[in-house]
Amino acid sequence: MCIDIHMSVLRVLPSQRSCLFQLSALTCLCVCQDDLRPRKLSASSTDSLIKILPSGKDFHVTHPAMDRKRSCTLCGGAVMMLLLLLGHVTNALEVPLDLPQPPTITHQSPKDYIIDPRENIIIYCEAKGKPDPSFSWTRNGTHFDVEKDSKVIMKPKSGTLVIDISGEKAEAYEGVYQCIARNEHGSAMSNNIVIRQSRSPLWSKEKIEPITVQRGMSLVLQCRPPAGLPPPIIFWMDNNFQRLPQNSRVSQALNGDLYFSNVLMDDTRNDYICYARFPYTQTIQQKQPITVNVLDNSPSGERAPTFMQPPGMHSTAMVLKGDTLQLECIADGLPTPDISWSKVNGDLPSGRFSFHSFQKTLKITEVTEADGGDYRCLAKNRLGSNHHIITVVVRAAPFWISAPQNLILAPKETGMLTCRADGNPKPTITWSVNGIPIENSHKDPSRKIENGDIILSDVQTGSSSVYQCNASNEYGYLLANAFVSVLAEPPRVLTPPNHVYSVITNSRALLDCASFGSPLPKITWFKDSQSIMDSDSYIIHKNNTLEIIVARPLNSGKYTCIASNSLGNKENHVYLEVKEPTRIIKQPGYKVVQRNSVAVFECKVKHDPSLIPSMIWLKDNMELPDDTRFKVGSDSLTIHDVREDDEGNYTCIRNTTLDQDSASALLTVVEQPDPPTDLELTDQRERSVRLTWTPGDENNSPIQLFLIQYEDSLHEPGVWVNMTSVSGTSTTAHLELSPYVYYSFRVLALNDVGLSEPSTSSGQYRTNPAQPDVNPSDVEVIGTSPDSMTITWRELTGLESNGPGLQYKVSWRQKDLDQKWTSLTLANVSQYVVKGTPTFAPYEVTVQAVNDYGPGPRPQVVLGYSGEDLPTKAPENLKVSVQNGTVAEVHWDAVPLSTVQGRLNGYKVSYWKVRSLHKQDPEPEKPQELIFHGSETEGLLIDLHPYSQYTLNIRAYNGKGDGPTSTNQIFETPEGVPGPPAQLEVENLNVDSLIVKWAPPVEHNGHLTGYLLKYQPVNATVELGPLKELLLQPNETSITLENLKHSTRYKFYLNAMTVKGSGPTVTEERVTIVDEGSAPPSPPTSPVTQSLQPPFHKAPPAGRMFGSVNSSVEEDHAVISWEYSGPDRNVYVEYAIDNSNSKEPWKEEFVNGTRTYQIRGLKPGMSYRVRVVAKDNSNTTVHKSEDLLITVPAMTSKQVDIATQGWFIGLMCAIALLILVLLIVCFIKRNKGGKYPVKEKEDAHQDPEIQPMKEDDGTFGEYSDTEDHKPLKGSRTPSNGTVKKDDSDDSLVDYGEGGDGQFNEDGSFIGQYSGKKEKDTAEGNESSEAPSPVNAMNSFV
Repeated sequence: MCIDIHMSVLRVLPSQRSCLFQLSALTCLCVCQDDLRPRKLSASSTDSLIKILPSGKDFHVTHPAMDRKRSCTLCGGAVMMLLLLLGHVTNALEVPLDLPQPPTITHQSPKDYIIDPRENIIIYCEAKGKPDPSFSWTRNGTHFDVEKDSKVIMKPKSGTLVIDISGEKAEAYEGVYQCIARNEHGSAMSNNIVIRQSRSPLWSKEKIEPITVQRGMSLVLQCRPPAGLPPPIIFWMDNNFQRLPQNSRVSQALNGDLYFSNVLMDDTRNDYICYARFPYTQTIQQKQPITVNVLDNSPSGERAPTFMQPPGMHSTAMVLKGDTLQLECIADGLPTPDISWSKVNGDLPSGRFSFHSFQKTLKITEVTEADGGDYRCLAKNRLGSNHHIITVVVRAAPFWISAPQNLILAPKETGMLTCRADGNPKPTITWSVNGIPIENSHKDPSRKIENGDIILSDVQTGSSSVYQCNASNEYGYLLANAFVSVLAEPPRVLTPPNHVYSVITNSRALLDCASFGSPLPKITWFKDSQSIMDSDSYIIHKNNTLEIIVARPLNSGKYTCIASNSLGNKENHVYLEVKEPTRIIKQPGYKVVQRNSVAVFECKVKHDPSLIPSMIWLKDNMELPDDTRFKVGSDSLTIHDVREDDEGNYTCIRNTTLDQDSASALLTVVEQPDPPTDLELTDQRERSVRLTWTPGDENNSPIQLFLIQYEDSLHEPGVWVNMTSVSGTSTTAHLELSPYVYYSFRVLALNDVGLSEPSTSSGQYRTNPAQPDVNPSDVEVIGTSPDSMTITWRELTGLESNGPGLQYKVSWRQKDLDQKWTSLTLANVSQYVVKGTPTFAPYEVTVQAVNDYGPGPRPQVVLGYSGEDLPTKAPENLKVSVQNGTVAEVHWDAVPLSTVQGRLNGYKVSYWKVRSLHKQDPEPEKPQELIFHGSETEGLLIDLHPYSQYTLNIRAYNGKGDGPTSTNQIFETPEGVPGPPAQLEVENLNVDSLIVKWAPPVEHNGHLTGYLLKYQPVNATVELGPLKELLLQPNETSITLENLKHSTRYKFYLNAMTVKGSGPTVTEERVTIVDEGSAPPSPPTSPVTQSLQPPFHKAPPAGRMFGSVNSSVEEDHAVISWEYSGPDRNVYVEYAIDNSNSKEPWKEEFVNGTRTYQIRGLKPGMSYRVRVVAKDNSNTTVHKSEDLLITVPAMTSKQVDIATQGWFIGLMCAIALLILVLLIVCFIKRNKGGKYPVKEKEDAHQDPEIQPMKEDDGTFGEYSDTEDHKPLKGSRTPSNGTVKKDDSDDSLVDYGEGGDGQFNEDGSFIGQYSGKKEKDTAEGNESSEAPSPVNAMNSFV
């Protein structure tokens, strides 16, 4: 639908040139309310009217061609433009309907009105005026009395006639009708409306004889349908209602006849039927079938073209200006002639001409005078050419140059009515007044006619009339009404008051001041009290519209127009708002997507805040397909499951009520290319062939390469193998072939999306057999046993065999012995075992391919060895050089190569720890093995335990296995630094004393020489005070520190020492007891274990801090040990019952500066999960070991309290009696002069405070021993010589043998009493007191 504006009436025109918002050749934009998508409107005729009706902020368009239930809303820009055009482009003067005025015809039927005899006749005649006009009609030039005909009704307040022709013949109402609308001020006339009934007469009966024609001759089949109104539409069909095929040889002429330039044998048929369709009655009539028989007994020869229609060399054609011209030329000839067109002395009109009916028809639309002249059509075939000249004469029905306009005059004013028209021939112009020819009307002294114009002067009130101007020639007429109204009326402004105009920045603004008054008012414009005149910024049009050429925000505001004439003044205010433009800031981008994927187009807009933009998406300038795959979002369009037909140009339109912006992007859908076609084998030779093909559609993605595959239907049918590839621009490939193969080829195309489907296979191409071109590959000699070897190879493929009867000739001989080759021919195998070979002897081997057409090329010689045997001799002269406590170097002599019996791979050294030199290990460690490759004869043993005894041996090995083992070599490692003390505890004694306790290291790594204890205070800011050191004896496990500051935190560091130095440090912190009245100490921190010497600080090590976690489990407790390499932290042992249903939380216990801890109170028979964690001062876990699962052994099901058993009570009584007997014996011996050793010690140690000490080790002289003595847990022997008086004066070590007394992991003593220690008594020191049992018992205390 396209929109044009003429004389204040909006009309639907088929022409695209007057379309306001053209989207495609024949489509204009109309946005419908229901779905906001563009719709197409079509008009049934050029006179169908569109009405624009205001509705709120929208303007609705109604049209007869539209569904009555639908209305369309023009986009805002179109509405504004339509209003501007309606208000500003036309100059027609409208009189307000509340004022007296003559009638004006507003609607009438077309001049030529063809009616359907099956429907009522409706002849339209609508008019306006003040007072309301009355209507009358004439028919065929005489008065038509509507009231006397019961079949005719005139609508109320209208001149429209409705004629009921039911039961009547429509012919009775045919004729020329004219409507007259009149009131007291004059009469207006309608056009002459010619009413004619549509007709579809029957085809006259006729007998059509068959037509016989010789092959090659021309032929015309006449249709000649009956004359109808309007003329029928002609087409040719067969008995099956299928259109007869037409081409450059056979075509239908403009008059409906069917022309054959030459006939063929295939033209013989008996059902050439001409059909005529009458459009008003929608009836189709057919002519009797025509039979054509084509004979071949005297065929026509080839001939040059001659013209069948129009005949001759020259013809003429007449056309009216504005109509469509159709010229045709149909020629006969053999071969069929080609038709071409040209204009003599000119060019065909650009953009308005087209060819139809296979170039035989030239069509020119909207003919102008310039289209007149001579046109040449040329018919040409290979035997010659011929031409025909058509002279075109252009005539014109009358058309307006200046139609008369309504004229409103004030009394005493002067005016003029002008009527200018043209045509070919030139039209005759006549005037009428109120429907009466002006020469027959009453004489009016104020009226005169000059040069066809009517001049009115000094008019008087009451002299209003309607004048008719008629322009006519032989091709038609024009009739226009123009009234003259004489009024005296003060000014009035018709533009609504306070109307707000909105425009976009930098566009033009048109402010209306439609007014009426008689005399005609003068209009003056003001802005903010400033007068506006024509300038570079403003234009005041003749209709008083104010135009702002380029509107900017500063132009916003209030405008006033004042209308004034001699009868008064009238002002009106309007307002202008200048808005920001609508701009798409993120445009849709070019998309290349694969088929079945998703495409997303974005369309984001920036707009004036007061305007709400809508969004419309178009595809190829048409509405989107009605498909659920298209999803329109707020700022995007998403296309799901993209298909090939989705390709195209997508346009986003963002429009407001004032403007719009649009952006477009292409969508390209790519997929795998189509497979190549038309495979062909050329240049066929014995060992090569050329393959050509035609590429398939690349589907919008360029082909990168073609992959060529082959199938060998002789050896591997159904298996396609990649052969070669060529570039995507190639369509041929030279292929090298192998003998004795049945080839079939196919081609695949590759683009960015992927491979195409394979093409259809080519024809089979067979090559002749030949002797092999290659021998088996991958030949190897493998020694499988000491007296044999296996020869293996990769068999040839069927493609490599080159012929039938493929076999393998296997040959071998021992190297360097000048032996002859031993050969064997085998088939269908890939290995052969040669037996009876010497051990590990070198052999030369060849494998050659042989078929029925001869042997392959000379094979390559492969060197290999027969099978190996175990070495027969062990390495000798094994020596060990100990480097330190953890490293030893081992040397040996290489074994003779003759004893290896194969290829020497190296030596294996096995070593294991037998025992510790400090204590007896429960059992020797498992052997460790080091492998030294090749001919190495020395190596290092690392990670040895210091102060231990080791055993090692060595053996050679080859590919067969290990040889005999050497004799064992024993060596010892020296002492090393000890491990950390096993336990460190600090206990409070009183406000200024602390007791420090520890346990010896688990790993002594030599003889302990003592302990180094360091301690220092720590203040509230974790600053360290002065460091004090104490050197303690190896048998000490506790010390009391006195004279410390009360309420103070101390940090302790303890190292064990051997002659090699100090071991790792353990640390602990403790606060002395708070003295009353003193400030409370800072909160205690948990003990921390440190692996290196304090108080130096280290960066925390990277990676995992906790190593392995081990356990030793008893019936009610478990000892946990671990490795920890992190910095000082608060370390905890956490444990919980291993039960997924248990909600018991994890229990945690502090670990006091050690790497072992005993968990007590475990339940027998239960499983626990245990882990060790390190936390920072905020109690956040920073390191954690892996969970360890332990199970506590269950106790026996029947437990009996042993203290209640009779046998136990009896046993205890017997033991007590035995002890009493022993005491009596001892008492008797003392009375005889003997002294019990314990008594001697008591006498010697009566005052520990003055007991002398040895200077070398700090122990009491009488109890010194060459062995290290392990004190009991809780014993205190400080180096300052002070011993608490409540401690025991004696040591049970004196009653043990040697220094084997030990502590277990929790510090308890596990030594044994093996008898009293023999010592020489310095003197008799006999007591003069009488012995008594009481004194004997006291000697044990």
